[in-house]
Amino acid sequence: MSLRATARIVAEAGGALPLLESDGPLALRRTRGAGPYTHVTVVGAMSAPLGGDRLAIEADVRPGARLRVDSAAATIALPGRTAEPATYDVRLTVGADADLRWLPEPLVSARGSDLRMRTTVELAPDARLVLREEQILGRHGEEPGTLTTRLTVRRAGRPLLDQELRHGPGAPDGWDGGAVLGGHRAAGQLLFVAPQFEDKPVETRLLGEHAVLTPLAGPAALVTAVAPDALRLRRVLDEALQALAPS
Repeated sequence: MSLRATARIVAEAGGALPLLESDGPLALRRTRGAGPYTHVTVVGAMSAPLGGDRLAIEADVRPGARLRVDSAAATIALPGRTAEPATYDVRLTVGADADLRWLPEPLVSARGSDLRMRTTVELAPDARLVLREEQILGRHGEEPGTLTTRLTVRRAGRPLLDQELRHGPGAPDGWDGGAVLGGHRAAGQLLFVAPQFEDKPVETRLLGEHAVLTPLAGPAALVTAVAPDALRLRRVLDEALQALAPS
């Protein structure tokens, strides 16, 4: 039987969390952390997403709030009893002078799985965002499942970034070729949106052998990386995070 679940977070200025609503496998916990951010950790309460599941998580960061969301462990997409794909929707809203750091653990696409994940972000003109995505294609020694991810970010109602990636069986030919993954099995990105990039955009540069930092058409910067494994991917992204948005 397929699962339907939506977890919700509402954060307000001063550290208040008027809504912290867990659902199904998405258990939300307020956790301790240093600095100005209110911390929430997503804890997986059961194996999910499986084929046919419909999962979603929503976060509303209201004006002046500072929220950091992470997860306790990787999310593993697994095959289910049905051939129907699973979906996982992340819907984020960041208000005026608000700050969201969305830093989950990786998404692992296990053999035989089929997951379609969509992340949609709505930003106020002076909102700040750090968003990390990491995809691990297959567990150790196995081929990946089918994974489709789409990231859509709008700032002040206007498009800032809209991209879609597809990996694994059924993806267009060449998804693991030299122009895309080059045989690597870990891919990730870090998106930074902040008003200071309006006056001082970043310069395009390589971050190691298989990662690049690029400015976007807006007050934003994007780090894109591939790596042989999750550990080396995280190392590159962590270095970029500390350089561009230190805690």
